[in-house]
Amino acid sequence: MKTLTLAAAALLISAGGALATPASVSVTVGPELQLKGEKTLGMRDVNDLAKSLQSDVEKRLAKTGAYDGARIELILVDAQPNRPTFKQLGDKPGLSMRSISIGGARIEGRAVAADGAVTPLSYDYYSPDLYWVRGETTWSDAEQTFQQFAAQLSRGKAVASR
Repeated sequence: MKTLTLAAAALLISAGGALATPASVSVTVGPELQLKGEKTLGMRDVNDLAKSLQSDVEKRLAKTGAYDGARIELILVDAQPNRPTFKQLGDKPGLSMRSISIGGARIEGRAVAADGAVTPLSYDYYSPDLYWVRGETTWSDAEQTFQQFAAQLSRGKAVASR
């Protein structure tokens, strides 16, 4: 029995080494969005968006194992809110939270595989007009963009702009 337990433990240890490492995901804010965040949107909102994009992609990739062992380096290039941000409401006292606009986001980046192969990544989505706006929250369309991007990436697809 002791031999069987040691053999099982050795098997588990060797199998653990064979498991792939999940993709590491990093997100930076592009210079134009950084400036837009400082002037009009508010950096708190922009930084929260970057964290949300990273979280969405990490969770999806962890579920499927797509891009295991790779580095996913993303740049949040642009984001448009559906409703006014906290900073916008503070800067324009007459602005209403009920205001609605076309929102969305643009993401660029690359996937660097463990063997060094680089795959460019690019994705964007903006509501085509007010009829299609999902604007329940400030960043509804941007969040939808992140989820669509993460879903495509988790299927192992090198995402290209729509």
